[in-house]
Amino acid sequence: MTEFKHHRDLLLTGQWFSQLPAALQDELLAIAQLRRLEPGQRLFRRGDPPCGLYAVLEGAMRIGYVSESGKEALLMLVEPPYWFGEIALFDGQARTHDAFAEGPVTLLNLPQAALLALLARQPGYWRDLALLMSQKLRLAFISLEEMSLLPAPQRLARRLLMIAEGYGGLSGRRRSIQLAQEQLASMLSVSRQTTNQILKDLEAQGVLRLTYGEIEILDIELLQRAANGKP
Repeated sequence: MTEFKHHRDLLLTGQWFSQLPAALQDELLAIAQLRRLEPGQRLFRRGDPPCGLYAVLEGAMRIGYVSESGKEALLMLVEPPYWFGEIALFDGQARTHDAFAEGPVTLLNLPQAALLALLARQPGYWRDLALLMSQKLRLAFISLEEMSLLPAPQRLARRLLMIAEGYGGLSGRRRSIQLAQEQLASMLSVSRQTTNQILKDLEAQGVLRLTYGEIEILDIELLQRAANGKP
């Protein structure tokens, strides 16, 4: 656990980990291992056996699905201190998506066997893990609803807010989002051209600033208005 003391402050900026009982935080860090990935390296593919729970400590991970033809459906690009991999912890089934390193990445891994052994000793902790999964389910249902009901500009603004909040996992908000327009377009299932036009409109309104591979949010309140469909 001493090895991960310098990572604890980062993990505590995340909503889920910061709200865990201190004893459980200690138990998780006691079984944790570091995992480093090179740019583009695969952590796991859809169909792979479960290998535990992960937190992003440095860099970013692409979560989605890559078809046999090489076409990628990008669900999310996650940054520190996002946790992922909990579905396979609960059902013991194969991975549901692919996970690749966007650049150099450092992960905290809670191995499946060690985590299950901890939960067997302390079954009350299952509820804390369930809260992590329920948070993801809420966001998934919201995204499905937005995909069906909202126009592209409103969906884009809402997705930027969601990313800025670490998909509900951050205690605060980040102002700078490391995200290419092609990736954002893939997440929203709209064209690159449409995405670019919406972002240019938001930039003209003073909502954000566009640079290469980055979106800087200048005015959160204006972005929230756009997310709510208000001029």
